Amino acid sequence: MATQHSKSAARLMMAPAVIFLLGWMLVPLIMTLYFSFLDYRPMRGVFDCCVGFSNYERFVTSSSFLDSIVTTLIMVGGILLITVIGGILLALLLDQPFWGQGVVRILVIAPFFVMPTVSALVWKNMFMNPVNGLFAHLFKFLGLPPIDFLTEAPLFSIILIVSWQWLPFATLILLTAIQSLDSEQLEAAEMDGAPVLARFFYIILPHLARAITVVVLIQTIFLLSIFAEIFVTTNGAFGTRTLTYLVYQRVLESQNIGLGSAGGIIAVILANIVAIFLMRIVGKNLDA
Repeated sequence: MATQHSKSAARLMMAPAVIFLLGWMLVPLIMTLYFSFLDYRPMRGVFDCCVGFSNYERFVTSSSFLDSIVTTLIMVGGILLITVIGGILLALLLDQPFWGQGVVRILVIAPFFVMPTVSALVWKNMFMNPVNGLFAHLFKFLGLPPIDFLTEAPLFSIILIVSWQWLPFATLILLTAIQSLDSEQLEAAEMDGAPVLARFFYIILPHLARAITVVVLIQTIFLLSIFAEIFVTTNGAFGTRTLTYLVYQRVLESQNIGLGSAGGIIAVILANIVAIFLMRIVGKNLDA
């Protein structure tokens, strides 16, 4: 059992790292909060102090605000649906013994280590290009007209690109959970004559509940800030402007630091509300 002296020594040794991390997070947040109350447009030489909550009001009442939130929710929901269902199917497949299993697992996990910008460029130029893309050649082979995915189905295209990158993460977590399942339960159910679907829905899926909850929590926190894939592919056009991208446009395109900072604070608040809500769900699920 740790003594009071050892606990004090541990706190003393951890203090520099904790102070550094707090400064790393709080200083930018405080500066953003400060700028959100200013009319600060450096390219035009405007610096008006203390404009109150006018930046927040302008950002929330703009016609793009609600649309960006809806787009963000649709995008996050679509990606979670694809990655969770696809992750379960891939995890079940990779759990089966077959030749070259180790190599296949490495190849499945590899997309997660590709940078978002590179991933978006590869999909944009190699797969979704309406002239020279792989999908265009496939449609021509089938006698169908090529589709410009990023123009005709932009939201679905981004969902597909991001899902491809996050699918390995979900697969890895779910595969670990499947491998922790007691095989005797499945063998007993099989001996009792339970069909494959019954074994999946009554044994495997309940066992994966915690892993699925963790996947949804972690991915949601990161997916709320999708930016690179949108910037590279559609540049926020065709109804693909998320809340994060709207903040970027307000800062760089309109050169309004105050308005963009207010949008950033609003995005942080909304992201924390979602994170707290999900954490409550995770806590209940993990305690069950």
